[in-house]
Amino acid sequence: MISGSDILRSFKKILSDKAGNFGIMTALAIPVLAAASGVAIDVTNMSLMRSQLQEASDAAALATATALANGTATTSNAQDLANNFVLGQMANYIGNDANATAALKAGTSTTVTSAANSSGGTSYSVAVKASYNMPVNGMSKLLGLQTMAIAATSSTTSGTAIQKSALSMEIALDKSGSMLLNTEVVDTTQNSCIQYYTDGVYLYQYKNPISPCYIKKIAALKTAVGNLLDQLDAADPKSQYVRTAAIAWSSQVDSSSNLDWGTKSTRSNVVSGLNANGGTESSAPMTLAYNSVNSTGEATEQGKKGNATFQKFIVLMTDGENNATSSDQKTLDTCKAAKAAGVQIYTVAFMAPTRGQSLLLSCASSPSNYFDVQQMSDLVAAFKTIGAQASKQLTLLKK
Repeated sequence: MISGSDILRSFKKILSDKAGNFGIMTALAIPVLAAASGVAIDVTNMSLMRSQLQEASDAAALATATALANGTATTSNAQDLANNFVLGQMANYIGNDANATAALKAGTSTTVTSAANSSGGTSYSVAVKASYNMPVNGMSKLLGLQTMAIAATSSTTSGTAIQKSALSMEIALDKSGSMLLNTEVVDTTQNSCIQYYTDGVYLYQYKNPISPCYIKKIAALKTAVGNLLDQLDAADPKSQYVRTAAIAWSSQVDSSSNLDWGTKSTRSNVVSGLNANGGTESSAPMTLAYNSVNSTGEATEQGKKGNATFQKFIVLMTDGENNATSSDQKTLDTCKAAKAAGVQIYTVAFMAPTRGQSLLLSCASSPSNYFDVQQMSDLVAAFKTIGAQASKQLTLLKK
C-alpha cells in the first residue's frame, strides 16, 4: 500500500526534477494564455462595437429630431424611424448574424417628447437606447464567458428649435374686364345672372340673365388669394415676421395697400374690393411691387421687430396680355432687376393667351415658380402652393 508520505516524497522528487518543469509549466500556462488572449481580443472588439453603437444611436436621434421638426416624420412613427436607423447603421458591423440582429432589435428603444418653444414652433426631444450581447470568441469561452453586454444611449434636440425668417410679399392682381368671364364652377347661390363673353379683344355682356350661373374669374381670384394669405397667417399667427401688400391693376394701378404686418390690411384694402374692369398693363404694378419690397423703408420696418434680414416676394397674376406690346419689355426689365436684387417672383397665368403666358414664364424666378392654370380649382391650388412654399421658407430649422 502506498502511504501518504510516499506520495509526498514522490511529488517532491517531481518538483525537484529540472528536466520536466518547463513542459509542465507550459502545459499549465497554455490554456490561461489562450483565454487571456481571447478576452483581450473581445475587449478590443467590445470597445469598437460600443463606439459604433454609440455613433449609430447619436445619428438616429439627430436624424429623427430633424425629421420631426421639418415635418417628414410624426410622433407616431418617429420611434420606428429611430429604431430602424440604428439597425440599419449596425448592419454594416453585425453582418448576417441573425441572433445579434434580433438581440439588437429587442434592445433598441426610442422616446419622443414635444413641447412648444419660445419662437412659436414645437421642439422635439429624442432619446435612443440601444443594447445587445456581443458573442465572444472560442478562447474567451474557456473562462466561461458566452457574451459581452454592449449598450449606448443618446438624446438630442438638435435641429428641432424653430427659427423664423421674415418675409415681405407684394401680390399684384389683374382685375381687368376679362376677369368677369366665367370659370367652370357653377354658382349654386343664384338661379340666373348676368354673364359675359369675349371675341378675344373686346368684352361683351349678354342682354338677359342666363342660367345656370358660374363663378366669375374675379371671385375665384379672391378665393385663391385668401388661401395664400391664410397660410401666411398660420405660419406667423402673431404677425411678427410676415408683411404683405396687394396691388389691384388693369390698364393702370387702380388700388394698392402699403406693406404692413400680417395680412389684415391686404385683405381689407385690396382683395375684398376687387372688381373687374379696364384693360391690361403689367409694367406699372410690377414696378410698384419691386420698389416696395426692395425699399430701404421696408428694411427699416422689418428691423423694428429684430428682423435683420428678410426674404422678398412678388406674386404677379394676369388672365390676359398687355394691350401695348411695349409693356412686355418694360415688365421684363423690372422682373430682371428684381431677380438680381434677390426677390423671388411667382407668376400665375389664369386662362391667359399665349403672349401673356410667355411673359409670365420669363418673369418668374424659375419655371417652377410659374403657374399656367385653366380652371378655378387650378387657380386656388396655385396660390395655395405659393403660400405653402413661402411659409416653408419662413420657417427654418435652427441647427
